[in-house]
Amino acid sequence: MIFTLKTFTLIHVLISLIGIGSGLVVLFGWLTGRQFNGWTVLFLVTTILTSVTGFFFPVDHLLPSHIVGIISLVILAVALLARYVFHLAGAWGRIFVVTSVIALYLNVFVLVVQMFLKIPALKSLAPTQTEPPFQMTQLVVLALFIVIGIMAAKRFHDEPVRAAARAA
Repeated sequence: MIFTLKTFTLIHVLISLIGIGSGLVVLFGWLTGRQFNGWTVLFLVTTILTSVTGFFFPVDHLLPSHIVGIISLVILAVALLARYVFHLAGAWGRIFVVTSVIALYLNVFVLVVQMFLKIPALKSLAPTQTEPPFQMTQLVVLALFIVIGIMAAKRFHDEPVRAAARAA
């Protein structure tokens, strides 16, 4: 089966939205002192797929979205090491939370960019994405992720995953 660009874009967007939604569930868990391991796997897989599929759009040069994708994949590689190689032991638990929050933020950053490109009301406020409404929106999103990320890292408890890792 051959995908059209429209179908591929739809799949990419759905994967991205699943990644963002599952990432928010995982983040909520960390803020409330719980881990949602199934949601975490879904978040990691879909966030990796979001970055990887972004490289398959037809372009003739490196775009800012590719740079975001590369950064996200490097950060996610560290997150995977923290979770599956080091089993969140010691500082690796917080490293996992911080890298996961950064990866989630990058997906939300791209979501905001796309919203300002595709939603007419937002596009009229910031047609070149250099205008104050776009800049302020991205600044507020960044500030929220910094604050929530710090809170999540402080509240993170690694015992359920470490216990499961020892039992395996």
